[in-house]
Amino acid sequence: MKKQIMVGNVAVGGGAPVSIQSMLNTRTTDVAGSLEQLRQLKAAGCQIARLAVPDMEAAKGFAEICRESPLPLVADIHFDYRLAIAAAEGGAAKIRLNPGNIGGADRVKAVVEVCKARNIPIRIGVNGGSLDKELLRKYGHPTAEALVESAFSHIRLLEEQDFTDICISMKSSNVPLMMKAYLLMDRQSDYPLHVGVTETGTEYMGTVKSAMGIGGLLCQGIGDTIRVSLTADPVREIYAAKAILKAAGLRQEGVNIVACPTCGRTRIDLIGLANRVEDALRDCEKPLTVAVMGCVVNGPGEAREADIGIAGGEDCGVIFLKGELKERLPYDELLPALLRYIEAM
Repeated sequence: MKKQIMVGNVAVGGGAPVSIQSMLNTRTTDVAGSLEQLRQLKAAGCQIARLAVPDMEAAKGFAEICRESPLPLVADIHFDYRLAIAAAEGGAAKIRLNPGNIGGADRVKAVVEVCKARNIPIRIGVNGGSLDKELLRKYGHPTAEALVESAFSHIRLLEEQDFTDICISMKSSNVPLMMKAYLLMDRQSDYPLHVGVTETGTEYMGTVKSAMGIGGLLCQGIGDTIRVSLTADPVREIYAAKAILKAAGLRQEGVNIVACPTCGRTRIDLIGLANRVEDALRDCEKPLTVAVMGCVVNGPGEAREADIGIAGGEDCGVIFLKGELKERLPYDELLPALLRYIEAM
């Protein structure tokens, strides 16, 4: 079992449920806009949010946002140790940085001291696209072994200051590489792992890559907190992360929708209906399996394990519970009826 850290009131590692993170795409100097996005993320199911802190103006904005944030905040720091100190003093719940990139031991010690005083953990964030030049010379190109070696070099700098409140990430846009790196680190360290695939692309392709990389690791018991990175509204990252956790069997709350892929027997707009069902039930927290099937003949039988479902026929359809037919309705009444049944369950 991994060591546990606390990011604000969210436990990471140590057997705690896998938590969901995202990163704001607002400017950190835009306090009102950042707070609005944080509220949207929380409503979608986000538990931890990260903000970029590239300069002192952003550090001031970060502190203002911390005072009203509905979520624990992670300060994303690169190179300047003073920004890490300012963010910690401003209310950060976690600092994301690489100790080897902020200067000598005295600067690492200064950051560690302020984090220790406030019980703030540090995430070491190794990325395949920004490995140290010496490691690139040693390995020739980014490899899983290079990512792990990089992570341990940063870990040692913190451990030398008697600091072990650490989380590790080793991201890459290459899914097999990222997975191998996490597998290696999981065998060699008991620090909790922040799992993600970086620079995945648009919502469609990014979700596919994240489901493979993050989901594949979760199914092997690896991963304590996750971030799905998408070139999209950050709220979409949360929906994707929740779906990945459900598919990996790690979250029971919320609706699991199953639907057939359509065939020549389909006589309704099954694709449109399935999308409308998904949208209508996106915020439903009841642990139900809901089936949307295109054939009255086979639908209830194939989806008999679903808690509730609808199956379409020629301009009509049926509602079924655990495979048992309950009601035959015109097509336009199927979705309203389904929602009424679910509301009563």
